[in-house]
Amino acid sequence: MKAIEIRNKYLNFFEKHGHAVIPSAPVIPENDPSVLFTTSGMQPLVPYLLGEKHPAGTRLTGFQKCVRTVDIDEVGDNRHLTYFEMLGNWSLGDYFKEESIKMSYEFLTNELEIPLEKLSVTCFRGDADAPRDEVSAECWRKMGIPEERIYFFGKEDNWWIAGDNGPCGPDTEIFYDTGKQACSNECNPSCGCGKYVEIWNNVFMEYFKGESGYTKLKQQNVDTGLGLERMAKVLQGKETPYETELFATVMNKLEELQKIDNIRKQKNYCRAFAFKHYDYK
Repeated sequence: MKAIEIRNKYLNFFEKHGHAVIPSAPVIPENDPSVLFTTSGMQPLVPYLLGEKHPAGTRLTGFQKCVRTVDIDEVGDNRHLTYFEMLGNWSLGDYFKEESIKMSYEFLTNELEIPLEKLSVTCFRGDADAPRDEVSAECWRKMGIPEERIYFFGKEDNWWIAGDNGPCGPDTEIFYDTGKQACSNECNPSCGCGKYVEIWNNVFMEYFKGESGYTKLKQQNVDTGLGLERMAKVLQGKETPYETELFATVMNKLEELQKIDNIRKQKNYCRAFAFKHYDYK
């Protein structure tokens, strides 16, 4: 399935579920001096996550062009990019965990026809700031995800916040099993070996992190993100996003230029060798 088909299916699906389609915000943030680039779909929506009324309503969906440098050391593996497009759907004080998970599951298994056995999920295990997310886990059980493919992790894996402070909350992440051999007996979605690829993140934003700690927001929000390039790679059976049609033209041109450069280097080497041979004689 081509990336444009995935994007259109996503927007159409959520529009049918009552979401207003909103345009991508600029990559250079407007009226937000906290970051240099727009790093996620939720970033332009922060005022509305905090309680301000959005002109399009309480259910939104769209695609956001992002630049993220926090993962820059991982760029080059089978899933990380610096520039990417994030598909998202948001609930601003409307639905919460149950409906969000149900729609995500329906989209993946019905619209994209991903087999249930390919999916694993992670949930927040709880700490002093927020309880263990058994609600999300129970929702996944009802969707058919078996217990052995439901994992619980801490804030480093299953808590989302953009920056040091701001709206945040526990998340449940959805992973696709590539079928690669497990790296060890303890191989799981958090190990980063590449067997499991995160394809969607549902964040349940009901907290605000300030200088003095966490407080509850005025409303419970849902903020989800699905990486278009990752999903294209998964559905096309590619090893990396660079092998999909999104990058094919650029990658082919780079290979062409590399071949030209190699030929030029070979010619220069032969010319230099000839001159050395002539001088020696």
